[in-house]
Amino acid sequence: MSYEAGVRGVPEARAWRRHAAALLAVVLALSASQALATDPAATITVEGSRRVEAATVRSYFHPAADGRYDAASLDAALKGLIGTGLFDQVKIDRAGDGIVVRLTEARLLGRVAFEGNKKVTDQDLAAAVQSKPGSPFQRAMVQADVGRMMEFYRHVGRDGVKVVPETIERGNETVDLVFTVTEGTKTTVRQINFVGNHAFSRRQLAAVISTSATNVLSFLTHADIYDPDRVAQDRDLLRRYYRNHGYADAGVTDARAEYDPTSQGFAITFVIDEGEPYRFGNVDLESHVAGVESERLRAWIQARSGAPFDGSLLDKSCEALAREMEKLGSPFAHATPRTNRNAEARRVNVTFVIDEGPRNYIERIDIHGNTRTREYVIRREFDLAEGDAYNQTLVDRAERRLKSLNYFKNVKITSRPGSASDRVVLDVETVDQPTGDFFVSGGYSTTDGWLGEVKLGDRNFLGTGAAVQTKVSYGQYSRGADLSVSEPDILESRGTAGAELFGRQTFASSYQSYGTDSYGANFTLTTPMTEETSVQWRYSITNQSVTLAPTSSGAAVSLPIQQAAAAGPAWVSAVGSTTTYRTLDNTKSPTSGVNSQLSQDLAGLGGDVRFLRTTEDVRYYQSLGGDLVGMVRAQGGYITSWGGQQAPLINSFFGGPSMVRGFAPNGIGPRDLTSGSAMDNVGGSLFWATTAELQSGLPGVPDEYGLKGSAFVDAGSVFRYAGPTTFGGQTVNVASGSILRSSVGVGLTWASPFGALAVNYAVPVTKAAYDVTQPFNFTASPF
Repeated sequence: MSYEAGVRGVPEARAWRRHAAALLAVVLALSASQALATDPAATITVEGSRRVEAATVRSYFHPAADGRYDAASLDAALKGLIGTGLFDQVKIDRAGDGIVVRLTEARLLGRVAFEGNKKVTDQDLAAAVQSKPGSPFQRAMVQADVGRMMEFYRHVGRDGVKVVPETIERGNETVDLVFTVTEGTKTTVRQINFVGNHAFSRRQLAAVISTSATNVLSFLTHADIYDPDRVAQDRDLLRRYYRNHGYADAGVTDARAEYDPTSQGFAITFVIDEGEPYRFGNVDLESHVAGVESERLRAWIQARSGAPFDGSLLDKSCEALAREMEKLGSPFAHATPRTNRNAEARRVNVTFVIDEGPRNYIERIDIHGNTRTREYVIRREFDLAEGDAYNQTLVDRAERRLKSLNYFKNVKITSRPGSASDRVVLDVETVDQPTGDFFVSGGYSTTDGWLGEVKLGDRNFLGTGAAVQTKVSYGQYSRGADLSVSEPDILESRGTAGAELFGRQTFASSYQSYGTDSYGANFTLTTPMTEETSVQWRYSITNQSVTLAPTSSGAAVSLPIQQAAAAGPAWVSAVGSTTTYRTLDNTKSPTSGVNSQLSQDLAGLGGDVRFLRTTEDVRYYQSLGGDLVGMVRAQGGYITSWGGQQAPLINSFFGGPSMVRGFAPNGIGPRDLTSGSAMDNVGGSLFWATTAELQSGLPGVPDEYGLKGSAFVDAGSVFRYAGPTTFGGQTVNVASGSILRSSVGVGLTWASPFGALAVNYAVPVTKAAYDVTQPFNFTASPF
């Protein structure tokens, strides 16, 4: 019985041991699973990493919800590691209960070089590519950089560019990357056409856009380079021009660029649908914001019933209303101009509707593409900052401001959702463009004789937004040097601060028997008051003197000149202001608008002299149809001394071609008629002048040359001598009457890259017997 029992006991024992082993296996598996879930990194083995820490690699592995590394979690880890760009190869395998990660680290870039590039600098190409020395070598990024380089060349007008990347092994897992460039030929614009334009001539529209056809000056302006982005901007400029000049329905339906193999350039055609001109009809305002009445906001609307339609006034009104609503405690409110056209009456009725917008805030302002311009220069053009209420009207305003800086080829601001439903991220995409200027010029001026000038400057110095310029001139009758610096947005007031050091000499000529020396400094602060009005405040300190030289005729220098020279150098310490009101449609070639400048200077806050000097200059332009533009101008000025002194002779008014053409420099005004003297112009304390002029393009001359012809009538006078009448016991015989001087003539103006150059021929009609005439006159002035 015991045997049988013994026999029966053996299989039972074996079965118990099998159950116990199975239970132990389950416990061990659960323990391993628990360990994997609580410390996943402990089961991940990293092989092949030398520069990258193993812990960094393990941080890319995240188990699924059940604590296991399933296929999806391993695939996510694989993609994450590859996406770092730090590895050439990544392989993930399972080894029992663990995971093995086998890596081949990417080689590092030693040197990134460019060869074959002659038209584009290494610095520009280095800024365009993303492969940088010390970064991992990635073939995908290199291929993308090839595309970026070709795109950069396209923007500077080069077609058929080839870029071949090559790597050179340097050992220690380091390679040099060399891009070999074949630059191809220059792609230029040979012809620009406008189709459908009736209200505005080809010349007027050509002055609106930034692209121009190839001409003899293209090597200076580079405006003939074909750039699709620039053409798109020109299309928008044309649309805005029509919209701002009464054509509410106008549009540019097409902007075609066709390559002509025979001319090896592009012909660009802008197709325009003008529509009909409109005027503003009823202009109303509705406020849907609680607590804000419509009547309180009407003063901020710039559109006026009955005036020609101007789309820019809608934008300016919306911006003004948005800023005012922010002051009233409604930063999310925005104004929308709702228009209703009456085609029969050609009226556009406008209702500005103010609504409370979504309560969104700006989470971030991300700025891209500014390889040269500092980020703060871009940010200061925003009336918004991170954390402020999002307002699309103010965002649009910032985009227009950035474009008007002329630092960038292109500016685009877009928005995307932020980290929360009430957060918005602004993306600011910019493309820098060259802002430096270097000019060497020479020529002849009827005032300064033969002269040469060297000008070097940068309107965005080192990407800071500051403008720096130095100029040296050397002429037959004058010499000078000038160094100026201006900083915009000083103290976040949108004012511009400037400083200037200068020195100038003039010599005796056929127009005057004496010379002058002056040197000193100017300090200015320009503050915008409105979109059209600005005020420049200034302080100047100048040392000035009159120098004598023997006259060519042997005649004695006029007694007032002798007295001014005998007085010696004098310091002039003056404060002043210039108020500018400008509504010109184009500062270089205006066809409509007003430009007015009122200047006053008060000398006597220190220094040696005391006087008050006031001048006014107003110009009004009006298109008369086609290429014809009418311009009327009025000038006037007055200088008076105070504190018992007489105003310095140098600071008086000396009439000439800047007032009435057809007369020589210093040709009109009070003159010393003392017998035996040089009969110099001794300056007046009052002047006035007026001009009526017709301007037009020249038939047969391409618009790209910037040439205009004109016919004009000038009239004016300089009078009231306020200087000494005796000197050294001698009496001065000065003719100082208010005699009308007038002339008629024709002129030719060239809008050159150096500034506005004008040649005029005028015939005096009325004059004084002692005036000095000069029919031919040449002038040069900056824009």
